[in-house]
Order: sequence, then C-alpha cells, then structure tokens
Amino acid sequence: MEDKVGKRGLRTIGVITKLDLMDEGTDARDILENKLLPLRRGYVGVVNRSQKDIDGKKDIKAAMLAERKFFLSHPAYRHIADRMGTPHLQKVLNQQLTNHIRDTLPNFRNKLQAQMLSIEHEVEAYKNFKPEDPTRKTKALLQMVQQFAVDFEKRIEGSGDQVDTLELSGGAKINRIFHERFPFEIVKMEFNEKELRREISYAIKNIHGIRTGLFTPDMAFEAIVKKQIVKLKGPSLKSVDLVMQELINTVKKCTKKLANFPRLCEETERIVANHIREREGKTKDQVLLLIDIQVSYINTNHEDFIGFANAQQRSSQVHKKNTIGNQGTNLPPSRQIVIRKGWLTISNIGIMKGGSKGYWFVLTAESLSWYKDDEVQTG
Repeated sequence: MEDKVGKRGLRTIGVITKLDLMDEGTDARDILENKLLPLRRGYVGVVNRSQKDIDGKKDIKAAMLAERKFFLSHPAYRHIADRMGTPHLQKVLNQQLTNHIRDTLPNFRNKLQAQMLSIEHEVEAYKNFKPEDPTRKTKALLQMVQQFAVDFEKRIEGSGDQVDTLELSGGAKINRIFHERFPFEIVKMEFNEKELRREISYAIKNIHGIRTGLFTPDMAFEAIVKKQIVKLKGPSLKSVDLVMQELINTVKKCTKKLANFPRLCEETERIVANHIREREGKTKDQVLLLIDIQVSYINTNHEDFIGFANAQQRSSQVHKKNTIGNQGTNLPPSRQIVIRKGWLTISNIGIMKGGSKGYWFVLTAESLSWYKDDEVQTG
C-alpha cells in the first residue's frame, strides 16, 4: 500500500495477502523477493483469517500460528519466512512510524514553541485588560477607522487584497469613466452640420451688416466656437456624477468590515458620503470655471491652431515635399493646408442684374476654391 506522500516509493511498504488461496503450482516468490516491482522497503506477505475461520470463531492467536506454519512449510516461502507474517508487518510499520516521529518531532516542537511564545505575548497584553476602559474603546475605534481608510485607498489605487473578477469597481471604473465614458458622451452630442452651416452664415452676415466681406470675421469664428465649447458642460458634469457615485459605492464596500458595529458602520458611511457630496459641488464649480476660461479667450496662437502665418510656412514645406514626391503635380484642394474657410459673398456687376450670392469657400496657399450645388470651382 502506498501513502499519499510516498508517490516515489521511498516510504511504500508492499503487502501481499491471500497467499494461501493461490492456485497450486503458482506463488508470489518473485514479488516477495522484491524482484518484479522493486520497492525500497520491500514486500511482506500475510495470511489472514478466512470468512470460514471468522464464522468458526478462530481466535487471533491461533490464526497467527497457522500463518507462521504456512510460511515455514511452503517450499517457495520457507527461506524468507522470518520476513513474512502479520507480526513482522507490525514490527516494520512500528519502526516506520518511530522513524517518522523522530524526524518530524524537532520541527514540530519548534513550531509549537513559537506559537506558544506568540500566544503568551498576546495574553500578556490582556492581563490588565478592562472592558470598560475608555482608552481601549478609543484605540479600537481608531484602528477600525484607519483600516477603513487603508481599504478605501487600496480600492482606488488598485492594490486591494481582494480582487473582483466579476466587474470593474473602484479606481478601475473611474479610469474607464475618464477614458471611455467621457469621450463617448462627447461623441454622442447632437451635431447638425446643416444647422451649423446656417449659424455660420447668419453670424458672418450679421457681423458684416450692410457691407460685404471676403473672409470669415474673427467675431463670427469666436461666436461659433464658443457655442460648441459650452456644449462640453453636459458631458463633463455627467462624468463628475458618475465618479461621485462610484466613490460612494466604494465607501459602502469598505464599510462591510464594520458590519459587527452597525452604528459605527452607518455613521462612517454617512460622514464620508456627505464629504464626497460636498466635494462634488466644488468639483463641478471648478469644471464649469475651466470651461468658462476656455470660452473667454480663444488662443489662436497655440501650436495646435493653424493661423495664416503658420499655414503659409507649413504649406511651403508640404508643397516642397509634394513637388519632389509627385514630380511637380499639384495636390487636390482636399489634401492642401487650409488657411481659412467660410462663407464668401460674391456680388454681380450690378444690383439690377441679380444682386449677390453666397458660396462656401476654402482658401489654401495654392488656390481659392468655392462650392455651389456640389460643384467645385478653383481660381
């Protein structure tokens, strides 16, 4: 039989039973001599009482004598009879157990001593323990509150001792709000290009008044851009609401460890949630202030904004590269750097001959293109 820790056969002892029931002319000599399937501790053969012996109330002593007689009289086993039988198996197992105890007892004793010292230190701390001592209660309260703060921080920072594999929570969900939900809300904003073109046209015409102009006035540009920037308030405030809700959910999860103290759990959750809601109002004010700052001044000198001066320089660089790469051929207007685009009002020779007409124009360093009825004219 092989124990659970003897898979390599180092502690395995083979036991062969029912040797007296083998057919005549057969024996297990090769196995008992450890030749067929060698084991480090060899094999032991035994002859147990049969059901007939048990029913006949044959005692253990008589059965062991019969077993001894069987091995001494059997021609295949008599030369190893001193290593066969139940008494020898008992001796081998006892020796194996003794050796195992001797090998493991020192480590076991050391482990017990270490545990005893640890318990003694713990008991020492409670020798003068007074349940009604207010300092003890205060210390326990502070420890639980500090543990709550540590758990909350770990859930936000992403180093908690319990990792949720079913859903995003804490800092991971807040990260998703910033990098996925907020951009989605911006993309989802309603944008009607036809309406925007109409607003641009009205803005330009209202600023020009009775005059006609070639380029889009800066005031019209700022009016349209500011109106679009203001639309960011909705998605921004919604993101703040989502972050606040996740923070409150995180607080509820952290207070579960205080379930044994219902009043402390309730008060902790209430105080922290109120503080988060107070910060929510100030956060929204800061977000709105940031958007108002962006609305108040349009920085056209920023490197990401293509003004006329930057457009000329970039257009020259692109034109040189295109001239080399395309052997002097001009690129289509759709691939050129745009200096200015907007509505262009072109007047006829006289008012009596048709007045003026509006065209959508695109001015690049290469050409001026205007669009009417899905046709493109280049000058």
